[in-house]
Amino acid sequence: MAGNDKLSDGSAVENALEDVPDRRQLLRLGGLGVAAVVTIRPAIAQAATSVLTCQIPVPDAGRAGSYIAADGRVVPTGTVGAFSGSATPLKGEDIKAALRGRSIPGTDPAQSQAWTNYIRRLQRGQSGFTCYASLQMPGR
Repeated sequence: MAGNDKLSDGSAVENALEDVPDRRQLLRLGGLGVAAVVTIRPAIAQAATSVLTCQIPVPDAGRAGSYIAADGRVVPTGTVGAFSGSATPLKGEDIKAALRGRSIPGTDPAQSQAWTNYIRRLQRGQSGFTCYASLQMPGR
């Protein structure tokens, strides 16, 4: 071995190169990375799909039959200026469109706005909150 083949600490260059992965090791690592991407991508697509198919009852089952005021509060049935709730839970895709300014299908703009305000007022623990929270995530 020539004198230039020693590192400053006196160890041989070969010892330093033992920790460098060879071409086969790098190819194996690359293959593992591709498998991870292939595995994760369908999971992300499935999550995005489930967000759009989640549902929110308006109002929740405990207050079914109550009306929804224009500001989203749940009020007694027959309250003037308030709207009846939805007979069936609203779909995530319809809610997402409503949060962006479109009307919920089957409603007039005022009723849609009241229902949307109800959804915006949902808090942790209330039926539909998880669906609403997932619709708020970036990229959804």
